[in-house]
Amino acid sequence: MTTAHDIDLHEFLTDRLTDASPDLLRSLLSTFIDALMGAEADSLCGAGFGERSDGRVNSRNGYRHRDFDTRAGTLDVAIPKLRSGSYFPDWLLERRKRAEKALTSVVATCYLLGVSTRRMEKLVDSLGITSLSKSQVSVMAKDLDAQVEAFRSRPLDQGPYTFVAADALVLKVRENGRVVNVHALVAVGVNAEGYREILGIDVTSSEDGAGWLAFFRSLVARGLSGVRLVTSDAHAGL
Repeated sequence: MTTAHDIDLHEFLTDRLTDASPDLLRSLLSTFIDALMGAEADSLCGAGFGERSDGRVNSRNGYRHRDFDTRAGTLDVAIPKLRSGSYFPDWLLERRKRAEKALTSVVATCYLLGVSTRRMEKLVDSLGITSLSKSQVSVMAKDLDAQVEAFRSRPLDQGPYTFVAADALVLKVRENGRVVNVHALVAVGVNAEGYREILGIDVTSSEDGAGWLAFFRSLVARGLSGVRLVTSDAHAGL
């Protein structure tokens, strides 16, 4: 039976994303970095990419590439170039460790809970980016939310997933002004190529049979097949 732990939800999810799905973490980090740099470049230009606007003061002029080392591997960062002047994401490349920590934290949270304007505002503030307007942050959050949701609901078509491990943790979260316990249900499978893959993460109010049943049914509906062995601790309801 899982008991409540004082753990960092961001760290818990980041560790699992890194260990089980490094390609996923690299992809989501790249998505967030590109979105942040694009929004900052748009702010300097006074208009969005390819947008016709009387307020435009500059325009894009291709990209220059830099390597960005992360715990999930090296990312090829395509930095927007401007026709007049220059743009450099010092919040990313001069404060690498701080930037990666903030980015992986928000990636983990958004993977589980989706993207919100408030989360994006906190990320932007933590990185020291001051040039983005609230409307830019809102548009960016909406675009990223769609990409994160597409991954969370993706077809599980890399099977058969012969081995599946199910795990759960009781976490303390703030909800409606109160601190309550929630149950994070996690499933990791070994795909046809022999690599571990995060199949799904869900949060339930109670770790009972109904919660686990709904979780596994959602995985089967997305294409989970070929399972020969499931391992788990003695979680209630499972």
